Amino acid sequence: MKQYLRQLPPVHELQKAEQFETIRTTYHMTKDRLTRFVQLEISDIRERILNDNLTEDFFSKGIEEVIFTNVKSNVSQWTKDRLTRVINGTGTVLHTNLGRARLSEKAVDHVADVARNYSNLEYQEVEGKRGSRHDIIEDLLKEVTGAEAAMVVNNNAAAVFLVLSGLAKNQEVIVSRGQLVEIGGSFRISSIMEESGAKLVEVGTTNKTHLTDYEHAINEDTSMIMKVHTSNFMTVGFTESVDTEDLVALKEQQDQLVFYEDLGSGSLYNFKEQGIGDEPVVKQVIDTGVDVISFSGDKLLGGPQAGIIAGKKEIIQKLKKHQLARVLRVDKMTLAALEQTLKTYLSGEEAREELPTLRDITRLPEEIREQAEKFADELLSLTSSYHVEIQESTSQIGGGTMPGVQLPTYIATVTHNVFSTHELASKLRACSPVIVTRLQDDQVCIDFRTIAENETRQLLEGFLQVE
Repeated sequence: MKQYLRQLPPVHELQKAEQFETIRTTYHMTKDRLTRFVQLEISDIRERILNDNLTEDFFSKGIEEVIFTNVKSNVSQWTKDRLTRVINGTGTVLHTNLGRARLSEKAVDHVADVARNYSNLEYQEVEGKRGSRHDIIEDLLKEVTGAEAAMVVNNNAAAVFLVLSGLAKNQEVIVSRGQLVEIGGSFRISSIMEESGAKLVEVGTTNKTHLTDYEHAINEDTSMIMKVHTSNFMTVGFTESVDTEDLVALKEQQDQLVFYEDLGSGSLYNFKEQGIGDEPVVKQVIDTGVDVISFSGDKLLGGPQAGIIAGKKEIIQKLKKHQLARVLRVDKMTLAALEQTLKTYLSGEEAREELPTLRDITRLPEEIREQAEKFADELLSLTSSYHVEIQESTSQIGGGTMPGVQLPTYIATVTHNVFSTHELASKLRACSPVIVTRLQDDQVCIDFRTIAENETRQLLEGFLQVE
């Protein structure tokens, strides 16, 4: 053991080696940073020697060669981008683990332009004085929602927190027990409400809540009636809930009572006209007379992560002035992406083709099948290592949105002549770009609903890399 330890070269000698300089220049590292990698590698080898975890073969190539081989591998891994693009072959359109909504090309271009230059984020160019970032896209939000006023925060959980803290702190908020949902990452409406300082008043039961339940709960300490759209789960069977219109009517009978509806996903597009789900359209909810609503930007809207708050002008103005508004504000790139996304909606039917989220959700099965068949034909013409079949299946929308909706689709089921299903899926995840699939009936499945036309070539190259 001691003879192995004596073979470990001092760091200052390794710094003089040609390989040290080669690695440093190749990966554009400072001398100090690369020295740290060398020190860590020597420390690791020393520990393995002391724990008798090395064989004599380990030193057959020479200790210095071993050190630099491992250092180069570690440096290469460290310099890779942490956040990278992924080809989504799962068919789940709003895949939370894969970044949810893809932005339109116009939104991406606008973000890049704003990011690489100075901008009028908080500057009124006509008057030549300071402005407010709240004003940049408020007119667009008002037009697409029909609300008197609107603002943006960094996600819908933040929107809920701001609304509750700004309008109902230390006061009672009535919520149906059937709407005390938990969203991703174990965040619960009840917990958010507790943190905001609002006092939760539960009414009804898990499966049934009546208008009289709300009526009986209202007292002098009541500040708000809150309705939470249960977009991430379904309750079926012996159920009953109170419509938004009825809660608006109840609110109007009370002085100083606010009615707030958290729409969760929040759709600006009427998917029901396409026979897809039963998601409420934001503008229609506003038209019922609600005081304030909130919804996400990176779900059905198809934009960046954001929480959009819209409603009566006096309420939105109060929220804009709240101290939390600065804590929860969004940056210039989010506003740039959201601006172009909203403009696309206002262009009419172009939105369905230009916004990836709308396009993927409403894609026709025949179109998906054609794309899947083309992929299968090309792959089999290039290699004999795979067996591919095209089958009917279903896609999910994902992102906690329309959980009961199954979209008809076509998938390519792929098996390899040598590798098992899990081995093939693992090797595809090691490709660049990463290819994420779904496993079904001991086969790797590619759902082409979420594969863009310009990704097909890279998908083929990934499968050929595995071969």
